[in-house]
Amino acid sequence: MDPLQGPGFRGKRTRIVGLYTCPPEDATVVCVDELGPVIPRTFPPAPGWSPDGHRIKNEIEYGRGLEKTWVYGGLRVTDGQEVTMTASSRNSEFYQQFLCLLEEANPTGDIVVVTDNLSSHNSLSTRTWLQDHPRIRHVFIPVGACWLNLQEGWWRIFRKAALAGHSFADPDEITDATRLATAQLNARARPWIWGRPAPPTRQLRHRYVYRL
Repeated sequence: MDPLQGPGFRGKRTRIVGLYTCPPEDATVVCVDELGPVIPRTFPPAPGWSPDGHRIKNEIEYGRGLEKTWVYGGLRVTDGQEVTMTASSRNSEFYQQFLCLLEEANPTGDIVVVTDNLSSHNSLSTRTWLQDHPRIRHVFIPVGACWLNLQEGWWRIFRKAALAGHSFADPDEITDATRLATAQLNARARPWIWGRPAPPTRQLRHRYVYRL
């Protein structure tokens, strides 16, 4: 039997969807994830069409370097505001630093963090750190169900705003692009609503009856 179809998966999925649709009182739901590693190089442009009607193409460029950057992101579901942080690695220390930023951005009430089961999220160091920060509570998504994390959808928007069509020479430029793109996206942020949007209303044409 597929473990993703068992009652454990359904229970976890229902719990997370409930956090999106009916969040607990006096608590803030934040979706957290890491993007990367982002390597300094030239990123291809976003898919689209040129003004003269041709498909935008870009030469394939392969690059690998020692300087890698990870982007930590936390999406506040109620208003769509994002907190980001860049780091040179993805470990418990940087994850705890990012949780401190979430605390500063949400100074009151509990913080429910929806994230995956990465080792740094549930390590002994992180669990010990959480004992001194009782406001933060983790809710882990089931394995293989990253679509339950709304931060994944925000990453798609972020890639187009910060990375697509840009060339980066070092991690500092990636950090600057991350900071600028986050500020621009937060300026026009909206609440993230779980589920499909309602279908648009259509006005039906008048029906005519023809009599012979």
